[in-house]
Amino acid sequence: MSALSNLKILDFSTLLPGPFGTLVLADLGANVLRVEAPNRLDLTREIGDKDEGSSYIHRYLNRSKKSIALDLKTPKAIAIVKKMIAHYDIVIEQFRPGVMDKLGLSYDVLKAINPKLIYCSLTGYGQTGEYRNRAGHDNNYLALSGIQDYSRRKNQAPVPAGIQIADVAGGSMHLVAGVLAAVIQRLETGKGQYLDISITDAAFTLNAMSAASYLGSKKETGPEEELLNGQQFYDYYETADQRYFSIGGLEPQFRLGLCKALDISHLTGMAMSQEIAEQRAFKDELSAIFKTKNFEEWQAFFQELDLCVEPVLTLAEACDHQLIKDRNMIVNVEGIPQIACAINMSESEHCYRFKGVELGANNNILMNEFSFSQNEFDQLNVDGVFGKKSEE
Repeated sequence: MSALSNLKILDFSTLLPGPFGTLVLADLGANVLRVEAPNRLDLTREIGDKDEGSSYIHRYLNRSKKSIALDLKTPKAIAIVKKMIAHYDIVIEQFRPGVMDKLGLSYDVLKAINPKLIYCSLTGYGQTGEYRNRAGHDNNYLALSGIQDYSRRKNQAPVPAGIQIADVAGGSMHLVAGVLAAVIQRLETGKGQYLDISITDAAFTLNAMSAASYLGSKKETGPEEELLNGQQFYDYYETADQRYFSIGGLEPQFRLGLCKALDISHLTGMAMSQEIAEQRAFKDELSAIFKTKNFEEWQAFFQELDLCVEPVLTLAEACDHQLIKDRNMIVNVEGIPQIACAINMSESEHCYRFKGVELGANNNILMNEFSFSQNEFDQLNVDGVFGKKSEE
């Protein structure tokens, strides 16, 4: 049995932050029904290589989620949502503030139908404040949260991250935590509630160490001025063949072991020196040493040494790495290899029902679960509620 198999989620979100959050919930067993705009393209269906009609990205982000196409600009579609809402526990929406209100699907309206409803709004800047109506993307949220300025080299521009840190580590995961907290509270009180999740708020909390220090001391940090952002030897080092290794062993046993392994025990005292010149000299020595061997040679060298030194793998290498295999982090869903759920529980199973489906693939859920007759369903199709190109 899956942990969340009794939860039903109506998901109005698109792109990445909301869908990744509901993916985690679906993997834990929640029954997720996506409400999609029939004449508005979800870009994740188009980005990257495709599996038939949709991209592999979409097939993954929408794993185990059903899809109903509803044109929310039509009164009949709004009426359908209101009829369905009594049967759902959670609503997730990712529109700009005020959009759901204008559609007639605000929390207050839906709460009147289902008082136990948990309603989560995920936006870039939250429901309040002067930024509430601004557009934004992941790099904007990271920029405004203060993260990017000290996450770079001195005198160099911030580098675009390969992943969407604010969207996923910030927005998606705070969505999951907030929703599950609300579910637990509802078990105790019988009441639902409204959740306002700002991706920028969530990204700001990722400044866990730097902001905590600044707020206490009022001493601001900058690029390569912290223990973990390049000031000390906790860093990346280039090999002879232009690959890289990570060194993270700041603790005494690890730095002592590293210096011994590299035959520079006489420099151990410089590793954590408070003098900038000595820090720089130690890092320069490590840089010079790593350029004496190629990537594979260093892999063999450090393979049996437990020193917090690991190779910087390509994505292909990571997917094929023994660690990922040991942890069963790649699963096969309807013939497509996909990333597995990273939450492992002793008393419940992951739930990988099917790959992400095509837009409106489950429109007939109205007949199967909500007592619409065939004639009513056909008329909704004629009226364009499912979109002008619907073939249902």
